[in-house]
Amino acid sequence: MTDVTITYCHPCGYGKRAAQAADALQRELSVTTNLVAGKGGIFEVRVDGEIVAKRIKGHFPDAAEIIASVSAVLK
Repeated sequence: MTDVTITYCHPCGYGKRAAQAADALQRELSVTTNLVAGKGGIFEVRVDGEIVAKRIKGHFPDAAEIIASVSAVLK
């Protein structure tokens, strides 16, 4: 079974984005996602421990990018 985790910065208010991404992954790929609250500006999507999408300065991955990144690893 594949482990998909989204770690998000709770103090930054990224929880809503994480929940939306998790819903999109469930809808499009039938993937159950674990949401993990963190801090320090983090927003990372991991598949089996490997980072496939993350927030970097000046860029925040949207749901379409996250779905594509996770899908590429699952194939």
